[in-house]
Amino acid sequence: MHIVVLGAGALGAYFGARWAEAGAEVTFLVRDKRAAQIRKNGIRVNSTMGETVMEQPDIAQRADDIDDVDLVFVSVKGYHLSEALPNLRKLAETGAYFLPVLNGMEHIPLLQRELGREKVLGGLAHIMATLDDHGWVVHSGHFHVLTFGALAPGQESVCKRLESLSETANMDAVHSDAVVSEMWKKYMFINAFAGITTATNLPIGPVREYTPTFEIAEQLLKEMQQLANAYDVPLEEADVQVAKDRLLGLGKDATSSMHQDRRKGLMLEVEHLHGGALRLAEEKGLKLPYTEAIYGLIKPFERP
Repeated sequence: MHIVVLGAGALGAYFGARWAEAGAEVTFLVRDKRAAQIRKNGIRVNSTMGETVMEQPDIAQRADDIDDVDLVFVSVKGYHLSEALPNLRKLAETGAYFLPVLNGMEHIPLLQRELGREKVLGGLAHIMATLDDHGWVVHSGHFHVLTFGALAPGQESVCKRLESLSETANMDAVHSDAVVSEMWKKYMFINAFAGITTATNLPIGPVREYTPTFEIAEQLLKEMQQLANAYDVPLEEADVQVAKDRLLGLGKDATSSMHQDRRKGLMLEVEHLHGGALRLAEEKGLKLPYTEAIYGLIKPFERP
């Protein structure tokens, strides 16, 4: 497979490097600053699950320079999606399929409108990784799960090809028949985890030490369950409990990527995550008071 990774941040660089390690042709489509960094330092994955190095990865700065694409792995932040659309439209002309792994749900109908409903797969990733000063990936957790699946008829062939490749790669790949439910479960978890850690400016350990504070995270999970149900996605109390157990099981210093971005003074995904949930709720006439409060607390730190 020829896979184009759009957005070579920690997540994109990690999975792109793993596919390349397994023998795939991987092209990283990046902006000028990241291109210069990769040309200078290459791509390196420092991971508890095994290290890998790409000394001279194939990089491009324009979609016009890329041909014969099978799959585009869309791993940009939510706030960069609109500026990525021209490149995505160009890649769509090659007949490529698209696997977006952005957090949230609003990006799916947007990409389906722009690229064709039949070309957009469902996907999500569970990984704790960041970039160091060299632009190398630091993967600190013991999980690196990529879940994907069809959202429209005719997508099973490309999903099976990706499954075959990913089974040989150093990752845990899941080809799911219920990828929409899995995406909502991730959205439920990340809104609580990112919301509470970013709003309090604390890792999960201190949050858990104070029952009233951790209860806010629990209420965020419950509100996201209600929102999923409103969109006919049958998340249950058991799913809320699984997400809560994940929060309880994380190391005390564990934190979300959005909280890491707040610490670094970078732009935050609060509009894409919590703002998106509020917009989806408004469409269904729902009120999400805890989500609204978290959104309001984080919003002042959205832009550096």
